[in-house]
Amino acid sequence: MLQALGLGPAEEAIYTALLARPTASAQELAGQAGIEESETARILLDLAKRGLVAVATEAGAGSPDSAGCRVGLQPVRYRLTPPSVALAPLLVEQRNALHRAETAFSMLTEQYRSTAAHPAASVVEVVVGVEQVAHRFHQLQRGAQRELLVLLVGGPIAVPREDADMSENSALDRGVDFRVVAARNYLDGHDVARDMRAAILAGLELRLADSLPLKMVVSDRERAMVPLDMADSGGEPSAIVVYRSGLLTALVHLFEREWAQARPLYTTTTGVRAESATDQQPTDGELEVLALLLAGFSDRRVASQLGVSIRTVERRTRRLMDLAGADSRLQLGWHAARAGWL
Repeated sequence: MLQALGLGPAEEAIYTALLARPTASAQELAGQAGIEESETARILLDLAKRGLVAVATEAGAGSPDSAGCRVGLQPVRYRLTPPSVALAPLLVEQRNALHRAETAFSMLTEQYRSTAAHPAASVVEVVVGVEQVAHRFHQLQRGAQRELLVLLVGGPIAVPREDADMSENSALDRGVDFRVVAARNYLDGHDVARDMRAAILAGLELRLADSLPLKMVVSDRERAMVPLDMADSGGEPSAIVVYRSGLLTALVHLFEREWAQARPLYTTTTGVRAESATDQQPTDGELEVLALLLAGFSDRRVASQLGVSIRTVERRTRRLMDLAGADSRLQLGWHAARAGWL
């Protein structure tokens, strides 16, 4: 079953054996899976590097030895990383076997939740350390299939900006709906403004706020990541990963509120700028989209007719609706007629 996600037979046996336990050592899993302990330890180390399992030790207790068997004098115990995060990037990479992969993904997620040591483990996960925080961040961005919602405030801590840009570009290339609200001072650096301009041209939607309450990323409205104060984790970067729950719903509502209040930013020849009073009328490109939509064309036909992507059509339509204060395309047409846009 898990071979559709890129795991070999031995890896699947170890992963399945660990699935039924909150934590386990290489020795315990070797006996259950019928694989030699040294080979089991090697597989666990490889799964840990790929983010599928993690060492179940207290933060700061050290790393496994080269054989993956001990931390100091204590046997290493491993736990599963929540499948809903760890397996999502594999789903994207295995598009040709997606129907089999999604079945495995759903089964593993539900079984993990039913066997978790604590009920809260299926709602919130605490991640400590630069490598772990960066790994979770990339998993959320690269695993997104529909939508990414981001609040940006302050400078990068665990994830260098160039690494974040790579994950961002990958999401845009896949056609993920990518919306970002940035704090006003985030674009102060010349390189940041230049990179943001390139991202906007690639399809990212960016708005500017005077201030934001926190930094976060939400992936497909199913997972979110929020950094924690480093003072609470011994000076190490740390974050919480939030899964589907009332807390996740509140974070999505927070983003939508900040998005509605923020000012849209647009590209210029030198960078990006906030919307001004002169930007309150549709552009020629937006009016072209509007005319075809009112003529009964679908988004796909509009894109084909104008020689642009569907994402561009959707982005222009969304801005038209924002300008019109419309909640539907029917209301947009009514406003366009009254305002004399066409």
